[in-house]
Amino acid sequence: MSKKQTAGRDRLGNLAPKFAELNDDVLFGEVWSREDKLSARDRSMVTIAALFSAGLYPQLKSHLALGKEHGVTRTEAVEIVTQLAFYCGWPKAWSTFPLIAEVYGEDEGAPAKNLSVFPVGNKNDAFAQYFIGQSYLAPISTAQVPVFNVTFEPRCRNNWHIHHAKSGGGQMLICVAGRGWYQEEGKEPQELHPGDCVNIPANVKHWHGAAKDSWFQHLAVEVPGEETRTEWCEAVTDDVYSKLP
Repeated sequence: MSKKQTAGRDRLGNLAPKFAELNDDVLFGEVWSREDKLSARDRSMVTIAALFSAGLYPQLKSHLALGKEHGVTRTEAVEIVTQLAFYCGWPKAWSTFPLIAEVYGEDEGAPAKNLSVFPVGNKNDAFAQYFIGQSYLAPISTAQVPVFNVTFEPRCRNNWHIHHAKSGGGQMLICVAGRGWYQEEGKEPQELHPGDCVNIPANVKHWHGAAKDSWFQHLAVEVPGEETRTEWCEAVTDDVYSKLP
């Protein structure tokens, strides 16, 4: 939970300031952030189960959306509810399935909501062979300097690749939502957050993608150059990726 929680202060800051402080700083700021003990994805699954059992549907809907951002799939959410129906009540399942449908929609892979002011776009099928996991692509500008908004589901990353150029060239990444990673060959991975900008020189081997428990979105700005082309290389293996926090 790298994003600072402000929901308590936003909604209850005037009415119940101490409660808002405990919600934002202790529950989300400390407990949810203990990812060395339990991942945000697992905490979401536990919380979804607890809210379902209590029949707290407004909060359950919010945590279904948060769970989706943390990588809980629609199939997993449905399975949680199906099993708990036998222990916590069949009517609760009937009340919860419409919430799952509302949060996840028809496309299990799409984010629960727009992650930023930029559109998510369509599934990045044309380049799917160069990605592990699902990515989405939305063209922002195709004139002057090409700019594309790229959205990665949790754990999604592209292969190692190189932006070749005889002169000029390269790429810029402007991070706009979520948490992600960038790595150049021979260097340590760099954690990325909204507002970060990565300047990728031409002819440098690198990869980038989402963190394990967060959707990630960046603008990819193609730097003009002479004789530019992209060379796609090997995938970032699970062994390498799993070592990232």
